[in-house]
Amino acid sequence: MKTMKNIYTKTGDAGTTAIRGGVRVDKDNLRIEVNGQTDHLNSLLGIVRSMLPKDCEAAAMIHDIQRELMTVMSHVATPEGEANPRRLGVETLTERMERYIDTCRGAGGFTIAGESTLTAFIHAARTQARTAERRMVSLARTVKTDSRILVFMNRLSDYLFALTVEYGARNRDTESPEVK
Repeated sequence: MKTMKNIYTKTGDAGTTAIRGGVRVDKDNLRIEVNGQTDHLNSLLGIVRSMLPKDCEAAAMIHDIQRELMTVMSHVATPEGEANPRRLGVETLTERMERYIDTCRGAGGFTIAGESTLTAFIHAARTQARTAERRMVSLARTVKTDSRILVFMNRLSDYLFALTVEYGARNRDTESPEVK
């Protein structure tokens, strides 16, 4: 396991932080806001994944999404004109999410969070995905942003909605407070 040198550097005490390549920006810079919202989403996905059976397809998919969100954040933090060596895999994940969404069968319409703790957290992740997507759209207005990332972020909230339908139905079928 790699050990961090320092948890704090004190270089951000004046309200700035570094993005890829060491460029310093204000902590309320839109790139930092986008990455903060995406990081929040990633944390919520971690809660969802921890509540799913370890060997289920949804847990594996969410893990792959979390890893890809880290790559997306790296690209967001890369200044224009600088190359990012991390390859985006958003197209493959978008296709996987679309295949899942297409097979999802539910009542349609809106669902209400709270049928189980799991579906409540999936809903929280879904709404955070929308927030991160909106911030990404704002960033794309001012900074060249790979359009595949925007599609991925949009599809992610759709995928999470489909998960709430599936796991909500499972909860109703088993009448247990938690999906096991």
